[in-house]
Amino acid sequence: QVQLVESGGGLVQAGGSLRLSCAASGRTFSSYTMGWFRQAPGKEREFVAAIYSDSYYAASVKGRFTISRDNSKNMVYLQMNSLKPEDTAVYYCAGRFRFGIYYSNENEYAYWGQGTQVTVSS
Repeated sequence: QVQLVESGGGLVQAGGSLRLSCAASGRTFSSYTMGWFRQAPGKEREFVAAIYSDSYYAASVKGRFTISRDNSKNMVYLQMNSLKPEDTAVYYCAGRFRFGIYYSNENEYAYWGQGTQVTVSS
């Protein structure tokens, strides 16, 4: 069983930056693919980024967001730069055991955090 707790959300102006953090429990963190998803009001949850050994990004955030992990601390991060109002959403950390090619599919992830709100004002 893996428990995930996100932090770091908040209100920021367009063009600004935020860093989200996700703390994971468990002893085999390095064996998990970790992902970030987001859900805007009235929209379905969507893939943002994932990391196992390599990192993967949605086209809408590539070049602006960076996912990273520290296996020694059981932490995964999402550095968000050049934020836009359309990045406003609840951001969720997710985990799945091992790596799978469908890393962008939320149904592949068994473990989820409670979410953290990111609001970007124009």
